[in-house]
Amino acid sequence: MTRSVTDIIAGLGTGIHIDGQWRPAQSGAGFDVQNPATGETIASVADGGRADARAAIETAAAHQKQWAAVPARERSEILRRAYQLVLDHTDEIALLMTTEMGKPLDQARGEVAYGAEFFRWFAEEAVRIGGDARRSPDGKTRFIVTREPVGPSILITPWNFPLAMISRKIGPAVAAGCTMVYKPAELTPLTSLYVTDLLVEAGLPPGVLSVVSTTSPGEVTEAWIDSGKARKLSFTGSTPVGKLLLEQCARGVLRTSMELGGNAPFIVCEDADLSVAVSAAMAAKMRNMGEACTAANRILVHRSRLEEFAAALTAEMAALTVGDGTRDGIDVGPLVGPDAVDKVTELVADAVDRGARVLCGGQRPTGPGYFYPPTVLTDVPADADLMSTEIFGPVAALVPFDTDAEAVELANSSPFGLVAYVITESLDRGLVLSEELESGMVGLNTGLVSNPAAPFGGVKQSGLGREGGLTGIDEFLETKYVAIPVR
Repeated sequence: MTRSVTDIIAGLGTGIHIDGQWRPAQSGAGFDVQNPATGETIASVADGGRADARAAIETAAAHQKQWAAVPARERSEILRRAYQLVLDHTDEIALLMTTEMGKPLDQARGEVAYGAEFFRWFAEEAVRIGGDARRSPDGKTRFIVTREPVGPSILITPWNFPLAMISRKIGPAVAAGCTMVYKPAELTPLTSLYVTDLLVEAGLPPGVLSVVSTTSPGEVTEAWIDSGKARKLSFTGSTPVGKLLLEQCARGVLRTSMELGGNAPFIVCEDADLSVAVSAAMAAKMRNMGEACTAANRILVHRSRLEEFAAALTAEMAALTVGDGTRDGIDVGPLVGPDAVDKVTELVADAVDRGARVLCGGQRPTGPGYFYPPTVLTDVPADADLMSTEIFGPVAALVPFDTDAEAVELANSSPFGLVAYVITESLDRGLVLSEELESGMVGLNTGLVSNPAAPFGGVKQSGLGREGGLTGIDEFLETKYVAIPVR
């Protein structure tokens, strides 16, 4: 039987995790975590600072050589056990996740299954790290190429997917043989702390993973970056923060992986199957209440299909039930906090002021919690703020277009390029548009692209590098070449 969330939290390590032990922050400070459905405090966790950060990165550096020498099979088995432990605790993790960040329980369970898969995927990749051995073209030199762990790695995750974002980083780092220092999101640290305990239970040795929760992320991460001991930073979050981290990492020439902001276009072509288009749009827009970097931000619809698509989408959106995600029958939970609701409210008001029409929703509710209703706007003008800003909320903005070339131009007008979606019955058209879109990922007749076995990442200001897939482990490996003269 699943414990109550109060009992789950009572059993958590809520301090700073260093060298296999939970300890208070050196300052003794803590901060509160809220339930966004009620605004109530549900837990207090340690508020780490510069001294805690230094202790964490020194621990990671001290354990790097020993951890790198652990056989790949042993690292693989740790990840395989972690995968199973996460699945075994699905209901507790989902309840904890929903309570601290709002997504409905069904979606939280889906994230648990998705996030666990990164542990299983990289358990399999750990034993497949390869190399090369061959002669030079002139026959005079033997080349031996090996792959080695990059070294102590800084991991930073956002609040919107508390399990999947960290398993996507810890998985390849463990598989590659890198020690880690990890900063969970201030708004949603509890799921990460729960998973930390599961990794320890799975056999992850002390010192391999240190966790510092904090309300001073700049202080903690800068201490890590400037320590001279970190060799890698993997960050998921906003583009402005990512740019700042890149500047800081340049000082020590750290390897970086950046999964940054998005402004995803969702293109409904004139030959689209309406049921496919609406189903895919709901998936791309409403996963996580729209609080996802992959969320459809600009829904571009061929003018000849706009009216029928808008009517069908509005019917689906208006039928969704909003409320506390821990209750049965809830489709849309709260946004993560009051600032998120303020932002969505301002973006909708700006669009309406510029001529957009509200087909459903559009009014901020009263009462406790940080809720916003599913909203459909049509005839959104190009100069509306939400056309160039991630909405991060349950608002579908419909924009008409007349030709495929116009749709591509609108889609590519953004400085971001994480994911794009194309709905068409023509394979040729779908492939052509996929090639023309400036995006790291394309969903063709689907609203879901994330998969642990596929490379996740963007182009332009949406980031650098890829997570998951066959290339995900490469971000945590260095290539070494040894030259041997042929005698």
